[in-house]
Amino acid sequence: MGEKAVLIMVTTGGRNDAERLGEALVVEHLAACCSVIPTVHSFYYWQGQLKREHEALLLVKTVESRAAACQEYVRSHHDYELPEILQIAVEGGSPAYLKWLEDQVVHEAR
Repeated sequence: MGEKAVLIMVTTGGRNDAERLGEALVVEHLAACCSVIPTVHSFYYWQGQLKREHEALLLVKTVESRAAACQEYVRSHHDYELPEILQIAVEGGSPAYLKWLEDQVVHEAR
């Protein structure tokens, strides 16, 4: 396996937004798989005010070489002014799954 897997976490305004982004990332072969956690409760300060929001969490599984393009796609298609996009290196996992993941975004994109 030549590519390092990464997980990109993105919060969205709701389940529909997360599903729209996730499906598009898979169709564009920027991600092998996207999973949506439909409800998360987020607390943060925005423009000096404490916010309490119900959001959805999009988990994007991709490879390092496609991560920048994936993040750019999310930024340009996200409804938020400043979307949360966090990239986490995958340090291990099922070798067969990681090979499948790589095949979906590296080989299918050609």
